[in-house]
Amino acid sequence: MKSTQKQKEILIQELRDEGIRDAEVLAAIEKIPRELFVLAEYQIEAYSDIALPIEHQQTISQPYIVARMTEALHLTGSMDKVLEIGGGSGYQAAILSELAKEVYSVERIRALYEQAKMRLQKLNIKNVKFYYGDGYLGWEEHAPYDAIIVTAATKTLPNTLIEQLKVGGRMIIPVGEFYNQQLLLVTKTSCGLDQQTLDPVRFVPLLPGVE
Repeated sequence: MKSTQKQKEILIQELRDEGIRDAEVLAAIEKIPRELFVLAEYQIEAYSDIALPIEHQQTISQPYIVARMTEALHLTGSMDKVLEIGGGSGYQAAILSELAKEVYSVERIRALYEQAKMRLQKLNIKNVKFYYGDGYLGWEEHAPYDAIIVTAATKTLPNTLIEQLKVGGRMIIPVGEFYNQQLLLVTKTSCGLDQQTLDPVRFVPLLPGVE
């Protein structure tokens, strides 16, 4: 079996070949140990460019999608405040922690919320705050946000999240039915919303409420 570092190097080259160009995004992917965010039986595949199962019938997105969504936000680092909807394993929040000043992550499944907090504590990541709640409602207490990333699909753009986005802010979100989803980059302007379609994707649906 290849060493973890070699697996990481192969993955980073694959991401470059697929069009990921942001050096800081690639550095974050290389730094954060993805094997800590997947089920034990899938750790051998942690650096394959595929989605993997996690607890509670959820998934951790493939590294390309994580990199693509993160890169599209054009985070500037020291000043950015980012809201993540759908914290899952905590992996996406860990990547964002390398690129933004503050990350606020909302997760509706309590067990995932608790596990994500523990994982980032073990990694000594201190600029991510977690909230157990309904992703559709966002996290108004810390709004407005420079960027919002939604890691589950909605049929339409959630107005509540748009309201929590700064003017000039960017939101990356999968929109559509399960077999016909598109990754949208939404920029909030003083005149409304600019929308750019990026890639066809397939995400689990964003569900209301908590469990």
